[in-house]
Amino acid sequence: MSILITGGAGFVGLEVARQLLAGGETDITVFSRNPSDRRLGDLAGKVKAIAGDVGNFSHVMDAVRTCRPRAIYHLGAMLSVPSDADPAAAIQTNAMGTFYVLEAARLFDVRQVIFSSSIGAYGLGMEPGPIDDMTIQRPVFFYGATKVFGEHMGLFYKRKYGLDFRGIRYPSVVGPGVSTPGAVQYTALMIERAAEGKPFEIWVTPETSVPIMYITEAAAATIRLAEAPEAGIKTVNYLVDGAKPTPSAAELADVVRAKVPGADLSFAPNPDIQTLLDDMVRPLDDTRAREEWGWQPTHSVERIVDDFLAAMDVKGG
Repeated sequence: MSILITGGAGFVGLEVARQLLAGGETDITVFSRNPSDRRLGDLAGKVKAIAGDVGNFSHVMDAVRTCRPRAIYHLGAMLSVPSDADPAAAIQTNAMGTFYVLEAARLFDVRQVIFSSSIGAYGLGMEPGPIDDMTIQRPVFFYGATKVFGEHMGLFYKRKYGLDFRGIRYPSVVGPGVSTPGAVQYTALMIERAAEGKPFEIWVTPETSVPIMYITEAAAATIRLAEAPEAGIKTVNYLVDGAKPTPSAAELADVVRAKVPGADLSFAPNPDIQTLLDDMVRPLDDTRAREEWGWQPTHSVERIVDDFLAAMDVKGG
């Protein structure tokens, strides 16, 4: 039986597919609006591809019926900025799309669904101190609201139908090729623009500290969660964190400048975004992921920047 990856031609989806292939999986299908050979890059010809919209029930049903997967990595979603700009589309893609995936999994006896959630599931009314898996979820962004709904739909399908549902709440995922705008994507873009020799204005204050994780770590965490023995999965929806201590925007910019001499990075905070981030940004406590399925981050901030530059074929300083 195969593995199906929704959003499989997207940022995290491509890396998950790449690591699954490297780990010996031979039957992987990516489901995406644009799974062209150009988009798949080095994976073209190595994975099967189905074009479709996760917000269309017929498309999802056809994809699941066609490949009859043992597991679905549900990674397809609209991110924060486009979701805020078009909440109707976000409901269809993020909320209804997740329902369609869960329902297709039930109807076609898929054993497992892995759901990509986000630290955007948190926000207003939090107590001081780190966010953990039990912190109250009152999202600031509409995107976060759809992710909380997805998590709870998954819990329902797990309870009622016995589906092995598991969710992973990513921090800001850093890597080359981020194409969808998001409120915290400055973490990746400052590195990418510096590597390209282009100036970049960072739209948050220098002291803003958003938890970050390199793209290969995010994919590895997702696969590790999927492969963990089901008996140990107690919390179900898990925070994961990368580099600790969490770097501020200024600290990350300093590392980039040290690695890319002449990098033109400046700060021009966007008050609308900053106000929202101030309500939701906290350190992360991912103890439950570490204890229940052995998550361990692998990248320091310096290694994140080094690997990012190496992936862009740029020699760091």
